[in-house]
Amino acid sequence: MSGAPRVRSMNVADSEMRPVLGPTGNKASSLSARKPSSKPLRKKDKSPDEFRTPEGKKASQFAAVASSSPQLLPTNGSSVLRRHEQLLHSNSSLNASCSSDASTESFHSRASTGRLIRSSSVGYRRKPVVSKPRSVVSDGSLDSPPPLGPQAKKTCAWVTPNTEPCYAAFHDEEWGVPVHDDRKLFELLVLSGALCELAWPAILSKRHTFREVFADFDPLAVSKMNEKKMGAPGSPASSLLSELKLRAIFENARQITKVIEEFGSFDKYIWSFVNHKPIISKFRYPRQVPVKSPKADVISKDLVRRGFRSVGPSVIYSFMQAAGLTNDHLISCFRFQACISAAEGKEEACATESVRDNKVDDPSERELSAAMDDLDFSEEL
Repeated sequence: MSGAPRVRSMNVADSEMRPVLGPTGNKASSLSARKPSSKPLRKKDKSPDEFRTPEGKKASQFAAVASSSPQLLPTNGSSVLRRHEQLLHSNSSLNASCSSDASTESFHSRASTGRLIRSSSVGYRRKPVVSKPRSVVSDGSLDSPPPLGPQAKKTCAWVTPNTEPCYAAFHDEEWGVPVHDDRKLFELLVLSGALCELAWPAILSKRHTFREVFADFDPLAVSKMNEKKMGAPGSPASSLLSELKLRAIFENARQITKVIEEFGSFDKYIWSFVNHKPIISKFRYPRQVPVKSPKADVISKDLVRRGFRSVGPSVIYSFMQAAGLTNDHLISCFRFQACISAAEGKEEACATESVRDNKVDDPSERELSAAMDDLDFSEEL
């Protein structure tokens, strides 16, 4: 006999919960393990508290996984693989939610600073924004300097905002304007000769002293002055120039009086070298303005021949610029055209005066005018 028959327990619950071992391993499992859920896990509704902190988010994800997955017993290989797949799915969803939270936090932090820039991916690069210069209004004034108005005058390049006012006024009012007065010409000749020892600003600052010492540049009065007395140490003249230059001024005054006796005026003599018309240079750049010219060399030689002193080509060219014999203003300077207009007006006045002086007193015209006067008088009677 094979033995006593097996008695089957009627306690179904105990049999369902107790695993039955067989030759092939653990094929029996609990009811929850027999019927695994084929539907994917649903994400539970997220509470507002979970969105606020990453720690709360992770805790909620792990709680959802623990509650949704049953207590699996090591039954077989397929169940183990299914459990690993569920864990991987939960980890991927957790990483995605954490990245969304990080992007949300970065969005809120940037929004607080005023820069609303949402980065959708890691490889996104911001395009460089070229900022344009703007004039910002602060305290009722513009930070950027206002543009130059139409009334802004452009001068020669050697006249800058830092130039001394006396020299700027000399440039804007006298330099390049044609001069035809003998006293004024003698003054400019003396000041040009002083450039060997002083600069234009220093000379112009002492201009009133020059006029007091040299009798307002009257050639006849200067020619009669006592050279020894004027050049003595401590005299006003000695504080202006050296003794050599003072002697040259007195000698030039005597020679100018001789020129006036010969030509009638120093003006006619000096302007005859340029045919009584100023030379218009039309320079565009300061480097084009020369120190001397062939015309200045010719005038210098003639003056030396007549007995003038300290009248080299450079001194004479400076004199020509100051007296308006040559217009060396840059063409961009506002004084360029003004000096041309002044020269044209002076030429018209000289032409009218010369026609009036050269008019021939014809006797026939004089008799005709007298006859016309008699005729008018008889008609009135």
